[in-house]
Amino acid sequence: MRKLELIAGEKDNSQRLDKFLSENINEMTRSALTKLIDEEKVTVNFRKVVKSYKLSAGDIVTVSIDDPEPPDVVAEEIPLDIVYEDDDLLVVNKPKGMVVHPAAGNYSGTLVNALLYHCGDSLSGINGVLRPGIVHRIDKNTSGLLMVAKNDFAHQSLSEQIQSHSFKREYLAVVYGNIKDDRGVINAPIGRHKTDRKKMCVTKENGREAVTRFEVLERFSDFTYLCCMLETGRTHQIRVHMAYIGHPLAGDDVYGPKKVITSLGGQCLHAYLLGFVHPRSGEYMEFTSEVPETFAKFLTKLRNSQKNY
Repeated sequence: MRKLELIAGEKDNSQRLDKFLSENINEMTRSALTKLIDEEKVTVNFRKVVKSYKLSAGDIVTVSIDDPEPPDVVAEEIPLDIVYEDDDLLVVNKPKGMVVHPAAGNYSGTLVNALLYHCGDSLSGINGVLRPGIVHRIDKNTSGLLMVAKNDFAHQSLSEQIQSHSFKREYLAVVYGNIKDDRGVINAPIGRHKTDRKKMCVTKENGREAVTRFEVLERFSDFTYLCCMLETGRTHQIRVHMAYIGHPLAGDDVYGPKKVITSLGGQCLHAYLLGFVHPRSGEYMEFTSEVPETFAKFLTKLRNSQKNY
């Protein structure tokens, strides 16, 4: 069991306890937090209270959260497109549609299931049994390069590179509209959406620093082809940032327009390049991956329509 301690501020005066928790604990739904209150696992100033309790500035809210019991993750013989492998790490080219690690309702067919079959016990344990070896992740419907650590030494080194922004990650994307500038920087904090817990959004209330650089590669009448460079790695970062500036990703059924381009099978986003210093040799290594067929066909369609425009 772990405990979270929160202190109510001036802005939280007279706010209900259940609402306060939902705004400050992003990892759980409001109903799950309410259940913790009902189970007397939430205290205010070390006393048990009800969900409708009105907070005062300075109140100490303590939340006790049971550690989840992870299910057995089974190794599965799933083909992997391995771009590079040695005793310390792998670089994998993940196809669109594959989930990276198991989660509720989705414990098979993931990249982790495939890695367990391929690597056996040779994966870093830093992120626990559900995410062995996973240094960073990309969304289910994002294709491209992903780093996997085979041991804790490699994992620690690669994570430090990500934290210091020396781990190079470039993505190719097609977005709606014509972006005015040839290049730019989006510096806007990202946090969990207040009402839709499955979505992220730009927010100053609970957001964490998020920086995306972009450069225009090609312009079409209604779309722009971009290279996006990540300085941070927040959940859905590129998708949220591009939607925030009014240019959501083509095919994005969460942050894009209601009329989705279904033929893309999800957002038109590809993890194109990874660059890092090898944890053991100290050598700088860089790998690239061609865009998948659906992405390439969409670009061809846009180029052809541009000729006739």
